[in-house]
Amino acid sequence: METVVIVIHLMVVLALVLVVLLQRSEGGALGMGGGGGGGGLMSSRGTANILTRATAVLAVAFFATSLTLSLIAKNQESPASVLDAIPAATNGALATTEGGTESGSGGILDALKPAEPTGPQVPAAQ
Repeated sequence: METVVIVIHLMVVLALVLVVLLQRSEGGALGMGGGGGGGGLMSSRGTANILTRATAVLAVAFFATSLTLSLIAKNQESPASVLDAIPAATNGALATTEGGTESGSGGILDALKPAEPTGPQVPAAQ
């Protein structure tokens, strides 16, 4: 279902970009623009009406597919964070503090924590 909505969303986005680029600028910033004409269907005024309505319809479709994708993403059964998807430490136990309580919550930082040394770190003097 999500893939279908994403494909529809991408088609709407491409169509919206094309329709917006096809519209004639009415600001006249550089003196460029189309020639004048009558009021036929494919005249400048008739084309502007069609493109304006197409833009409005595509904008509504864009918002609808965006909201649909966000609702699909919200209702999926997936971890809330990428860090929650990483399995717990493989050594089987978390490091404990002096009081015997667990020092970590089982997150990624606890999994990456080096094991406690069991013996002296420097060679003993002879």
